[in-house]
Amino acid sequence: MAAAAILFLCLFFNTDTQAARLPALRVKGTKLVTTSGKTVRLKGVSTHGLSWYPEYVNQKAFTDMKKKWHVNTVRLAMYTAEYNGYCTGGKANRTALEKKVQAGIDYATKAGMYVIVDWHILSDGNPRKYEKQSIQFFRKIAKKNRNKTNVIYEICNEPNGNVSWKTIRTYAKKMIKVIRAYDKDAVILVGTPTWSQDVDAAAKSPIKGYKNIMYSLHFYAGTHGSWLRQKAQNALDKGLPLFVSEFAICDASGNGKLNTTEGARWMKFLRKNKISCVAWNLSNKNESSALLKSSSKKTSGWSSSHLTKWGRWLVKEYKKSN
Repeated sequence: MAAAAILFLCLFFNTDTQAARLPALRVKGTKLVTTSGKTVRLKGVSTHGLSWYPEYVNQKAFTDMKKKWHVNTVRLAMYTAEYNGYCTGGKANRTALEKKVQAGIDYATKAGMYVIVDWHILSDGNPRKYEKQSIQFFRKIAKKNRNKTNVIYEICNEPNGNVSWKTIRTYAKKMIKVIRAYDKDAVILVGTPTWSQDVDAAAKSPIKGYKNIMYSLHFYAGTHGSWLRQKAQNALDKGLPLFVSEFAICDASGNGKLNTTEGARWMKFLRKNKISCVAWNLSNKNESSALLKSSSKKTSGWSSSHLTKWGRWLVKEYKKSN
């Protein structure tokens, strides 16, 4: 069996109770690779905010997504400000969120999946607003999970509100230093300006002095088309490694009509450039970007009848792109 096929089996079909240790990942050029240099393209699903939909963070859900949906990565979206956010919800809430994040890491590890710890800024806009809390959070999480090979850190989801790349870069350097004090090699995702769209700005002045850094690109196919792919291509041409840590095929609000035509163009672009991607979102929220129907009360063990049109499209796409 070819080495690439062996890697495929390890990433997608290891559902043993005690999962094998996943290959550590590295950044080489614009690609994500194993330590042996084999290119890896992660395909994932993001939770919705952990304070809204904590019930979907469970072992069976993660194992089912890997086995049935061909998902090898789960993203834990922990909001910083909205609805019981980590930085606004009080001490008890912070403790509960930390426990939920750690549970998610442990479930993903046991399922044989990579896991992204997402510091999900949104209304706070500028990642420096809660910089102190971010330092405390990532110090705690990195220290506890320092020996795991499957943890990826996303240090600022979607900077917005005219926040400059210079400001984001200053924040990122501090967070990277905090994480590297405990984990010298984990992949770290850095958000880019304008809701992680302005990857071309980051490409003009990337972070220096650290390895295994990638830059977040987010798209919603109902809003973002060829113009954003061109920005992404320009960044790639300059050698900037991209990671699509959030996407869907509705509009940017998370709602509206699905644009499957533009979605197919995006998936072709990602496959061509070996760019990893994580779909938004694992919930039964009554909106277009939810993977589960609002009528579904199941928190695992889903069949096709439980999935929204977007959910069915995504699963088909993930299976096809193996």
